[in-house]
Amino acid sequence: MIDGLCVQLYTVGCNLQGAILLMRNSDPRPELSQGQDAYRRLVLEIRAGGLVPGDRLLEADLAKRLGISRTPVREAIRQLEADGLVVHVPRVGAAVRSLDPGEVTELYEMRGVLEGTAARLAARAASDVEIEELGAINAEMAAARGDPARLYELNRQFHAALLDAARNRYLARSVAGLQKTLYLLGPTTLEEDSRAVSAVDEHEGVLAALRQRDEQGAELAMRRHVSVAHAIRLRQSRARPPADPLPDTPA
Repeated sequence: MIDGLCVQLYTVGCNLQGAILLMRNSDPRPELSQGQDAYRRLVLEIRAGGLVPGDRLLEADLAKRLGISRTPVREAIRQLEADGLVVHVPRVGAAVRSLDPGEVTELYEMRGVLEGTAARLAARAASDVEIEELGAINAEMAAARGDPARLYELNRQFHAALLDAARNRYLARSVAGLQKTLYLLGPTTLEEDSRAVSAVDEHEGVLAALRQRDEQGAELAMRRHVSVAHAIRLRQSRARPPADPLPDTPA
């Protein structure tokens, strides 16, 4: 089951990385098709919480709001379905996908596997300069306490830099696919002040292992970090009002 999920995440990650490379190699700013631009904007809305699980995606409403025709909106919705961010409900249409607690657990299990592997590989392959940069990012996180948006961005940079230091493009593509599905979970757990503090401490545990070139220690520290995030995410999910039920959605 995990092998199958890895393949799916790898495929989604390939699509995402391919789009990024295409954008980087275009002159001077990428000219996205209307469908690609609509897809990008909708992904950002899901990530920011503007579109939440259970929200319906009505082609006519989205076309009016985005200032485009329904055809590119339809193209964007199909891509979101392919990514697993949107589901099609009979007689209702497209809606942002809701994740049940079991799916959230599966996501975090895979995140622990993938990011734990990244930490282990980074302990072997990262340069001293890269490890110093990771330490600098984490120090900035400690100083950004009370600023959730800044904490989110610095945390993203930390995990991205660690993944780069692992030197494994296939792992990077799998992580990219996983991260997109994590957008469905809502705001960052770093909005909680206590979580922001503990995340910095957990990063320091990873950094200590990296500096000692302790591959097993780095992997275990990252897995612990992901496990704590998972527990907090489940607690937040229980406290959040459930998404509006959709007709014909299986119980």
